[in-house]
Formats: sequence, C-alpha cells, structure tokens
Amino acid sequence: MIMGSPKWHGTEVPLAADAPSDAPAASFSVWQLIREDVNCVKARDPAARHTLEIVLTYPGVHAIIWHRLASRLWRRGVKFPARFLSWLGRFLTNVDIHPGATIGRRFFIDHGACVVIGETAEVGDDVTLYHGVTLGGTSWTAGKRHPTLRDGVLVGAGAKILGPITVGAGCRVGANSVVIEDVPPAMTVVGIPGRVVKPTSDRRKLGDGRIDLEHHLMPDPVGEAIVSLLDRIEFLEARLTHLQGERQRGRPASADEAA
Repeated sequence: MIMGSPKWHGTEVPLAADAPSDAPAASFSVWQLIREDVNCVKARDPAARHTLEIVLTYPGVHAIIWHRLASRLWRRGVKFPARFLSWLGRFLTNVDIHPGATIGRRFFIDHGACVVIGETAEVGDDVTLYHGVTLGGTSWTAGKRHPTLRDGVLVGAGAKILGPITVGAGCRVGANSVVIEDVPPAMTVVGIPGRVVKPTSDRRKLGDGRIDLEHHLMPDPVGEAIVSLLDRIEFLEARLTHLQGERQRGRPASADEAA
C-alpha cells in the first residue's frame, strides 16, 4: 500500500497468506518483507519450483533484497552506504533501483534484467514488473518526478512509464508501451504513447486466481483503425468502379449513386 492509500480491488493478484494484506510495508522488518517477496514468486511464475531455487537463481529477487537493505539505510539518513549497496545490487543483478524509491510488499521482477526505478518512484503492493521496464523521470528539478504504481499493477516487458504520473490499482501495461499520462484503475494500456484499451470487466478470468498476463491478446487500436480505413477504401473503390461502368454504358448515374 502506498502512503496509506486505500486497498485496491477488482483484480486477482494473490496475496501472501501469512501477513495482513492491508498493512503498510514500513510496519514490517526487512526480513519479513524479503520473505513475502520470495513467497510471492511461486504464485506468479509457473517455472518456480521451490524456495531454495528462487533465492539462489532469481535476479529479480536478489535485486529487491539489495533494495530493501539500501532503502532502510537511505531513510535513516545514511546516504552513501545506501547508494553503495544500490550500486552493488545493480552490478550483480543488472537491475537499478534507487534506494530512495518506495517499494511496497510482495514485489516481483520477473526475468530481472535492465529494470530501472527512479528515486521518487512509488510502487504499491503486489506489483509485478518484467524485464526492460523503466519507471523514469522527465524533469531535472527536485521533487516528485517519477511515476506512482498503485497496488496490483502489472507492467509488461520493455514498457516505459515516465514522469510524476499515477497508474491506477490493478492496471496492466502492455509490453513496450510508453505511458506518459495518468491511467484510471483496472485498465489495460498499450501503445506509444500509451492508450487505455480494455477495462478489467473485459479481461479473461483465470479460475485459480493467478494473474492473467494476456501478453498475446493485447488490443491494437492503431491496427484496428487501419483495418477500418482499408474497409472504407475498398467500399469506395467498388462504388467508383460501378459509377464508371454505368457512364461507359451511356446511362447517367442516379442521385443516390452519385452521392
């Protein structure tokens, strides 16, 4: 949960069973948060088999462990050691999370690689990022300049979310999308720039409560517009051909046909 915001509703992201789902991350110890981060992987990655494998071989888990440690130092005013731990985590995992970023509970970076999370970014509970995601800033000035992801957001591979915008609870951001404006809760966003194309009510539901990634079912609003234009052009060409045939036979076209 971000900064005491209300718990999100309407999505099927599994929660850890051994802790209250609405308690803020700041009220937990680092080790409790890391335990939740490890446990949530089994619910979101079908390739995960057992805890030891997750702890030893998942770079996304390693990245959030380094961040949890660096973030506690940062918030206690121990800036340089926090930055050093952050750099070390980036060196080892290829995931760059600024220690000033606020990360909620049960955070998962799947296929952790080339993920960048800026200093003033805020990430809620039960958020999932894929490789290549950037939560970046768009201003040189101090203050809030990175995005806020509410609870239950899923961001596809290569997506860029830029600026001090808010992505509502339960949203899905399609792979390689570029989001530069606020997104209402429970929406699907695709494209460059990102466009809202699908609400939660239209998504396919999974019976076991797992996240429905829908990476292969993402709508293509640009493609749909092009198809509509091609259909219209085909219709107009057929009408033009008909009118030309009528004139060649010597009969003037009717007013309805000319229209």
